[in-house]
Amino acid sequence: MPETQCADSLPGILAEIVEKKRGEVAALRTQARGLEAKVVDSPPIRDFLSVIRSPERVSLIAECKRRSPGAGLIRPHLELETLSRSYEEAGAAALSVLTDAPYFGGSLEDLRVAREATNLPILRKDFTLDPLQVVEGRAAGADAVLLIVRILDDAVLRSLMAEAAGLGMSALVEVHDERELRRALDAGAQIIGINNRDLATFTTDLDTTIRLLEGVPEDVLVVSESGIRVTRDVDRLSAVGIDAILVGESLLRSPDPGAAAHEMAQVARTERAHG
Repeated sequence: MPETQCADSLPGILAEIVEKKRGEVAALRTQARGLEAKVVDSPPIRDFLSVIRSPERVSLIAECKRRSPGAGLIRPHLELETLSRSYEEAGAAALSVLTDAPYFGGSLEDLRVAREATNLPILRKDFTLDPLQVVEGRAAGADAVLLIVRILDDAVLRSLMAEAAGLGMSALVEVHDERELRRALDAGAQIIGINNRDLATFTTDLDTTIRLLEGVPEDVLVVSESGIRVTRDVDRLSAVGIDAILVGESLLRSPDPGAAAHEMAQVARTERAHG
């Protein structure tokens, strides 16, 4: 049975989340046969990788979530259908939907609602530890899955990527430092998510993306995550050649998330400089 990175080596809240998620995975195994049957009837894949590979603009992956451990309540009375449609109308390339319940207030039902409300590819954002969670996401209509290198060993990371690929899904492989980036690239990641938030301290620094970008091959897509608050942040990331941004809190705290998303979705993309 695949093992994730030892929880003892993870910082505070992340260790707690992973332990709870392991319990959820154990319960999920009793549903394995049913989930695999549901995948057969799941809606067709929407190509997440292709839509964020825009030659013209920095692609916006707009997030749907109610709260987070670091930020507390963000948008507790979230209307998923309305929000998802406003993001699509604003020009978002894809949606990120939090499905973790205990810490983010999300659910797979949120993912289904967002899927039915829009034509956008949906990233299931959760703490994925086991291939069965990838199957579960696909059965609910997810087109892509988040894989956090920090909580996975190399064997599990590769098995999760293989499961996603086998189901036709994209994998957004999230890293925060040089070692994690090397591991992600060695595993064959096609989409690297650079998390500007240090999961040990919850501090954010856009320089994390700028620093790590130098080590990413030109044919690998890069998504900058966390700490992107205003359009000038997007301008700064665009200037170094970022392909896409994943933005949640700043949009969700806005009086008009759709208008805020529209502004961020208009930033022109700059070719990445190599060499």
